Amino acid sequence: MPHSTSYRRILHKMGYYNYQRGLIVHHLHDEGSWNTHLTNSRNFILKSLEIYKPTVVTVFGSGWLLDLPLMEINEMADEINLVDIIHPPEVKSQVADMKKVILREEDVTGGLIEEVWKRASHKTFLNRLRSFEEINIKKYQPAFDPGIVISLNILTQLETLPVEFLRKKSNADEESFLQLRKKIQQNHLAFLENNKSVLITDRTEVVTESSGKTSEIKSVLADLPEGKLREEWTWYFDRRNSDYYRRKSVLMVSAILL
Repeated sequence: MPHSTSYRRILHKMGYYNYQRGLIVHHLHDEGSWNTHLTNSRNFILKSLEIYKPTVVTVFGSGWLLDLPLMEINEMADEINLVDIIHPPEVKSQVADMKKVILREEDVTGGLIEEVWKRASHKTFLNRLRSFEEINIKKYQPAFDPGIVISLNILTQLETLPVEFLRKKSNADEESFLQLRKKIQQNHLAFLENNKSVLITDRTEVVTESSGKTSEIKSVLADLPEGKLREEWTWYFDRRNSDYYRRKSVLMVSAILL
């Protein structure tokens, strides 16, 4: 079901349209440095689906379909649910003739976006949100049978724009932000662990400054499950020093079959 006009206005004000467009621009700018990550993601998904042989496949964070072997899945499954908060017009055109594909625009955090907007949008510099105690993080419950679920490079993205918005509207300390992010991730992982699932996520960002100094930033705060099958690799996310030629960023990725 398409979002209402008022909800789309919330998504626009919280930056979701710009964020989605920014991902494809970043991919094009890096001229192939994402290719290994994209290939590894597709291969792990196909390997996992060969094990489970599902009739229904649901993809959380389908995005631009860059890391999803959609044509191969279309040959294997009877129904494919592509779930994202919004689908790019180009993707809608791409799948228009694929009868097995259902596009679903949903917030897989269980409504966090609308909840954050309700609690914080009216706050001002003089009346900032003091804590996140009133923010209710619900568990996502789809109104359809998801079959096998593929969480595709979305675990650490779920929190990005809500947290960015809250930083502008609250006086909460860093520990509160860490606990909020952890709870969002834990809810998503709990859903995956209750279903046959494939999880592909960055877990750590390794930043190299122009001086050669390196630092690691944990992007996954919750405990990742061991799973039945696991692979790891490096995603050269920012190889061309797009940050004004001052730094490079690579992501350490884990792929897990649950």
